[in-house]
Amino acid sequence: MATRRNILKLVGGGIVLAAAGGGLWAATRDPKKARIPWEAAGRGESDPRRHALSYALLAPNPHNRQPWLADLGSPGQVTLYCELDRRLPFTDPFDRQITIGLGAFIELLAMAAAQTGHRTDVTLFPDGEPQPRLDARPVARIAFVKDASIEGDPLFRHVTARRSNKEAYDMSRPVPAETLAAIAGAARSGRVAHAHEPAKVQTLRDMAWAAMQVELATPHTLKESVDIMRIGRAEIEANPDGIDLSGPLLEGLAIAGMLSREAMLDPSSSVSQQQETVLKPNFDSAMAFLWQATPGNGRADQIAAGRDYVRLNLAATGLGIAMQPFSQALQEYSEMRPNFLRLRDELGIAEAETLQMFVRLGYGPDVKAAPRWPLDTRIRSA
Repeated sequence: MATRRNILKLVGGGIVLAAAGGGLWAATRDPKKARIPWEAAGRGESDPRRHALSYALLAPNPHNRQPWLADLGSPGQVTLYCELDRRLPFTDPFDRQITIGLGAFIELLAMAAAQTGHRTDVTLFPDGEPQPRLDARPVARIAFVKDASIEGDPLFRHVTARRSNKEAYDMSRPVPAETLAAIAGAARSGRVAHAHEPAKVQTLRDMAWAAMQVELATPHTLKESVDIMRIGRAEIEANPDGIDLSGPLLEGLAIAGMLSREAMLDPSSSVSQQQETVLKPNFDSAMAFLWQATPGNGRADQIAAGRDYVRLNLAATGLGIAMQPFSQALQEYSEMRPNFLRLRDELGIAEAETLQMFVRLGYGPDVKAAPRWPLDTRIRSA
């Protein structure tokens, strides 16, 4: 679900868009503590596994659920699990998106391991592939092997600058085809395609927005997102995952009882009625689209898609291009099925292929890093 970065402000009994306020109180509303892991990555870690994990936990993932949990009980090895209560059963009923996020984690882990001269030998789902949902079995066993021949990946330099930029993009700046091709070239598996032609982009904007409207109008998918919203600095720092709603005006409205989860879920409320106005600029300002398809939809395909996705995101970062997933039309719940099929047809996805990621691109403003749980909270045993 797209984040509500535009600020809601009460004016004359109505709710309109406004910019974030200033002042001393406003300056204290930034949840800086929740971003410390971005600054701490790689610092003071002598164990190459912990060093690599400190970067891996910065991986993109659906709704910022950060589902990874690492076990370091075996020397020289990381056993990766999915923390099952961080899944999204309504918008991601088969854990496909969660698995993609775990794939992005594995890719950053491998990149960071290479920085200390280690190769990562990855065995996926060593105790069997879980279907139709992930379970308590390990997602991967990853051996760290000292290897003098290993070379660092040039994309690694962009890890701490990578963002999922959920602001409106600059509509006066198209994304050149050669830039899109350079980004697509960072992928190592699956199929990556892109579009920048104005007519095609407008069609895809409209399709993405129609899917967003379905998610907003479907009570159980909307509630799933609202339930994991963190409103204001205290909530974000206490639980640095999920959908963060920060800023002095949003927090002020929440404190005053004018912005509540109950209001977001009530179709008759002013907050609910303004959701489309708040969200639509992100869709209208998409200047290009990129998508990933895999030949199948097994767990290994999903992991590979995640590994490729973070590479694409890093490549875009290096080229100054903002990126944000528009995952709504890819979701496998029944209410979304017509949109799911229409988007596949528009993108030319073959019958045997799976559309794994669909993202917008453009030139966006600088944004702060998303909240992250500290490293020690993501390790099951040491």
